Amino acid sequence: MSLASSVAIPSVAIPSVAILGSTGSIGQSTLDVIRLNPDRYRVYMLSANRNVESMLAQCEQFKPHYAIMQNEQAAEQLQAQIQQKALPVTVLQGDQAMCDVVASTEVDIAVAAIVGAAGLLSTLAAAKAGKRVVLANKEALVMSGSLLMQSAEDSGALIMPTDSEHNAIFQCMADHSLSKSEAGIEKILLTGSGGPLRNCSKTELSVVTPQQALKHPNWSMGPKISIDSATLMNKGLEVIEACTLFSLELSDIDVLIHPESVIHSMVHYRDGSVLAQLGRPDMRTPIAHALAWPERIHSGVEPLDFTKIAGLHFEAPDVDRFPCLRLAYEAMRTGGTAPTVLNAANEVAVDAFLNGNVSFLQLAQLVEDTLSYAKISPATDLATIIEADKHARILAGTKLKELRV
Repeated sequence: MSLASSVAIPSVAIPSVAILGSTGSIGQSTLDVIRLNPDRYRVYMLSANRNVESMLAQCEQFKPHYAIMQNEQAAEQLQAQIQQKALPVTVLQGDQAMCDVVASTEVDIAVAAIVGAAGLLSTLAAAKAGKRVVLANKEALVMSGSLLMQSAEDSGALIMPTDSEHNAIFQCMADHSLSKSEAGIEKILLTGSGGPLRNCSKTELSVVTPQQALKHPNWSMGPKISIDSATLMNKGLEVIEACTLFSLELSDIDVLIHPESVIHSMVHYRDGSVLAQLGRPDMRTPIAHALAWPERIHSGVEPLDFTKIAGLHFEAPDVDRFPCLRLAYEAMRTGGTAPTVLNAANEVAVDAFLNGNVSFLQLAQLVEDTLSYAKISPATDLATIIEADKHARILAGTKLKELRV
């Protein structure tokens, strides 16, 4: 596999952690795990976009060396409040500040938890600097998977998958230095709950509101990933992510809808064995695993009570009702900048849906229209990827206006 499994992480008394996106759901869950293990980790940097209130509370509790806001006005507001409370925290602003701090020698672990393309540059900076990257930003891999993995290989960084599904796959693999064939792997079985709209007909889906789509039955997540879960785009992005992380082909991965969200993914081996990772639907489990691997630490998650599990059910995904999964497969087959275009168009579509500008079924239509008209180029460098992302957003905006006519 392409994941580095024997990387020597710098030996320090207490590893210092930079959390990129600390006020989001993954960032908050990471801080929960650190709170349970205060002697094992030191929070060195926290970053957010514009949530000053949450960032200030985090600074008061964890007293990081740096607090970085992407939004300039938010940075100014935070700076004023930090000074008023006389907290020993330096406030910085912008993407470059995040990249500089996360790449500094003072940081040992970078938690990449910024949602969407906004997390790409800082995640790459951490990989290039040889950090342990607790990777929860799937979009960075979707947009620039080969660049990210190559950067990690060149620098000796350790990429620790933190999506529950990819972390489960990682846990079910004995030796990550082996290829699929050498490890005897037949299939990766990538599970997903199916989201809150799994049993809706197409007619029902046509009138789904954002509030309905946000009500995930099992997981507590932010709005973007919740909508992606409802459309199955999240599962499509995860297929692309799994191909990149584990050096797999699309044909190596089967998606299974598993409504209970107890089995987080499985690995089917040549000898007939199927290894599965089970647990409660709580992101603190994969976060704790990724922070401490190969050790295990407390995550705050209660163990499964198997006497209370009524059953485990599986079904094939329906790509007719949920075509975003099909679009993700098509983008991966096309290659080059197609996954970047897919991700950019989806971010535009999700934002439009949350703001009431498109219907639920138009989400996939907007992504498909953008993919159909976008120019696809070889994704050979970061500049090409960023340019493809920019143009895809412009194109998606144009297609959005056409849908609203």
